[in-house]
Amino acid sequence: MTGALGDTGVPSASIAVVRGGRIVFAKAYGKPSEAITTADPKLPYQIASISKQFTAAAILLLEDEGKLSLDDTVAKYIPGITGGDRITIRQLLSHTSGLQDYWPQDYSFAAMAKPVTPQQIVDRWAKKPLDFQPGTQWQYSNTGYVVAGLIVEKVSGQPLLTFLQQRIFKPLDIRALDQDKAIGKAFPQGYGRFALGPVRPETPSADGWLYAAGELSMSAEDLAKWDVARLTCSTLPADDWAAQETPSNSRTVAATATASASSPAARTVVAMSSTAARRSASSPKTPSTPTTRRPSSSSPTAGSATQRAASPPASPRSSCRPPPPAPRTPPRSPEPAPSTTNSAPARSTAKA
Repeated sequence: MTGALGDTGVPSASIAVVRGGRIVFAKAYGKPSEAITTADPKLPYQIASISKQFTAAAILLLEDEGKLSLDDTVAKYIPGITGGDRITIRQLLSHTSGLQDYWPQDYSFAAMAKPVTPQQIVDRWAKKPLDFQPGTQWQYSNTGYVVAGLIVEKVSGQPLLTFLQQRIFKPLDIRALDQDKAIGKAFPQGYGRFALGPVRPETPSADGWLYAAGELSMSAEDLAKWDVARLTCSTLPADDWAAQETPSNSRTVAATATASASSPAARTVVAMSSTAARRSASSPKTPSTPTTRRPSSSSPTAGSATQRAASPPASPRSSCRPPPPAPRTPPRSPEPAPSTTNSAPARSTAKA
């Protein structure tokens, strides 16, 4: 890893490895920031668009409680959105809504120097003409997830991050931070480079631009706890996990997508599963008696970011499996890294 950082110019990396339903390795390398020069796997990275998995999970938890349906139209909760009487929550989560993406660039644009609210993003981008009719195409849209986050807040009566802390992060013992607040000398920082130029510290976007599309920051080890929960079907009902792993179908495209948090400067390396949320209309919710379905060979693999044309399966299937028995002896701790390889994850400024 040290050699790879040196060869690529990446300042730091943080790694977590899950094997057999357990975290077996967690370590950080390099220099996390100009102020922090010692590696620490507990330091939080910006996980960027992996945050979308948690926004989708919040929607599914509210559906479990009967407070909304994936097939509700957006207009039922958020007024004034173009096509809101035809766009469903399901289409927001599967990137098939037709809403124009407010952040298609791979860099922060000029407006991001000033703070913004989720509603201001909606007013500027979600009230433009649709890029296509809902459900007819797939196109990545951060805007759709901003709308989804607002729906979570309206239905739950709580800020999105508060809801996630109570329902997901606290039960899983995950330390998740609002990336807008995880800035300063105590935190890793993001870096960037132009073409073949040198790597330089990057100025983060102002408050509000990340929100439900990419606002979370956590360590690789904490992110791996979410992966373990997926593998073992804990925290969420089994059919919620199945819904996240089932490709979304439209007339012309089915897609599952998740983005990894990455930058020329820093990466959190951890196996994560795809996050497109879909529930089969023929398979009603039964949260009181969730069932574990056998793994599907067509399910997206961990760490995947795929778009695929396919017909909807007969029913959602989950890759959940029970955890194996605990090992009789604890795994050996990794050898300490030489002092020249110190560091931890640097904050990524990757697009949401």
